[in-house]
Amino acid sequence: MNVMELFRLDGKVAIVTGGSRGLGFWMAEALAEAGANVVLCARKLEPCEEAARAIREIGVRSLAVGCDVTDPDAVKTLVEKAVSEFGRVDILINNAGFIWEEPPEKVSLETWNKTLAINATGTFLCSQEAGKQMIKQGWGKIINIASISGLASVDPELSNTVPYSAAKGAIVALTRDLARKWCQYNITVNAIAPGYFGTKMSKYLAEHRQPQLMSSIRMKRLGTKDEIKGVAVFLASAAANYITGQILAVDGGTVM
Repeated sequence: MNVMELFRLDGKVAIVTGGSRGLGFWMAEALAEAGANVVLCARKLEPCEEAARAIREIGVRSLAVGCDVTDPDAVKTLVEKAVSEFGRVDILINNAGFIWEEPPEKVSLETWNKTLAINATGTFLCSQEAGKQMIKQGWGKIINIASISGLASVDPELSNTVPYSAAKGAIVALTRDLARKWCQYNITVNAIAPGYFGTKMSKYLAEHRQPQLMSSIRMKRLGTKDEIKGVAVFLASAAANYITGQILAVDGGTVM
C-alpha cells in the first residue's frame, strides 16, 4: 500500500462525541477530510446540527445526534442511529468532557460526581456500546481524549481542576485495560492527551494567567488546529493498526 493511502479513511464511519465545537469538531473535520462519514453527538442538538452541516460541505455524509453520554439509553440510541444510517461503526472518538475549576478543598460531591460521570463514565459507556458493534465487525478504532492533567500534576497557580485530573487519569487506565481486553477482536484502543490548544479554556488561561501557562509549555505557545487533526487521523487510520494501549501526549513538551 502506498504510504499516503495508509492515512485515508474513505468509506469509514466515525462517531465523535462532543463533536460540535473545539477539539471535537476539529478532529471530526479531520476525519471527514480523510474521507470518513461522521456522526457528531453533543448534549445540545442545535449546535451539533450546525457542525454536521459544515462537515457535509467537505463532501462526506454526516449525522447529528443529541446525546447525554452519561445516559446508557441515550448512548445505545446513538450507536443504533449510526448503524442504521451507515451500517457500521469503524471509529469512535470519546471527546465529550466537562471541566470545573475550584480549589480541591471546596469541591462539592455534586461537582465531583458530574465531572467523573461525563469524562470517565461517558467514555466507558460509549466505548462499551460502540465496542459491541466493533466486536461483531471484527474491527474497530477507539480513540479516547485524556489530558496532560491525567498524566502529571498541574500548578495550582495555573489551574485548580482536581476532579477533571482524576477523571482523565481514569481514562488513561481505561484505555490501557480496554486495549488489552479487546485486542483479540482486532480493536485498537488508544488515547490522545492534549496539552493547551486554542480552545475556550486555554484562551482564558492565556489571557489571565499568561506567565504561568507559558512557563509550563516547553514550546512556549498554544497548540494549533492542525496539530491535533493529524494525530486523530493517524490513530484512526491503517497507519496505526499495530498500535494499541498507548497514550500520546500532544502538548508542546509540557509533560516531558
